[in-house]
Amino acid sequence: MSDQQMPVSGDAGPQFDKRQAIKLAVEFGPLLIFFLTNWQAGKHLADPKQAIFWGTGAFMVATILSLIVSRAVLGRIPTMPLVSGAFVLAFGGLTLWLQDDLFIKMKPTILNTLFGLILLGGLLFDKILLKLVFGDVMQLMEEGWRKLTVRWALFFFVLALLNELIWRNFPTDTWVTFKVFGIMPLTFVFALSQIGLLKKYELGNQQV
Repeated sequence: MSDQQMPVSGDAGPQFDKRQAIKLAVEFGPLLIFFLTNWQAGKHLADPKQAIFWGTGAFMVATILSLIVSRAVLGRIPTMPLVSGAFVLAFGGLTLWLQDDLFIKMKPTILNTLFGLILLGGLLFDKILLKLVFGDVMQLMEEGWRKLTVRWALFFFVLALLNELIWRNFPTDTWVTFKVFGIMPLTFVFALSQIGLLKKYELGNQQV
């Protein structure tokens, strides 16, 4: 999930595509570096269990660089990558300092649970936080925003649960692979599954 700006005219199409490619690289790049570093370190270190610490260090550096690139190229740092980046640095730092991979493994659980709670908490106070982030991209009826918010909150809880199940029951390499190549496809598929809701509650849709 990340906030994005749609083109206002046909001439802006190529710029939109380029911006989206950059945003994808900024968000997915650090994860890919995390996976590759962990994989390569595991092949060359005398103790493969130490690979996660090399991967974590590379993940932190790549995250910092991605935020800098986002600010320099896009002119701003989207909210979700910024919050996620802060968690990467905090939990990654604890992982390296204490030499305990529990912290980096718990990061997705805590972060996704926090996102879910924030979204639902906003509804309790009549604040639709998704609308604040994506209001310049999508124009939805109030009911649509509320339903979309609940769905994303529940999805974040599912991701948190999946993370717990994977890291507690499978080897570290399996968890790293799932984190990189499992969470993003699941998020993409879930986002696509919401298209029907977006069309139904789009402002100006005469079918509603």
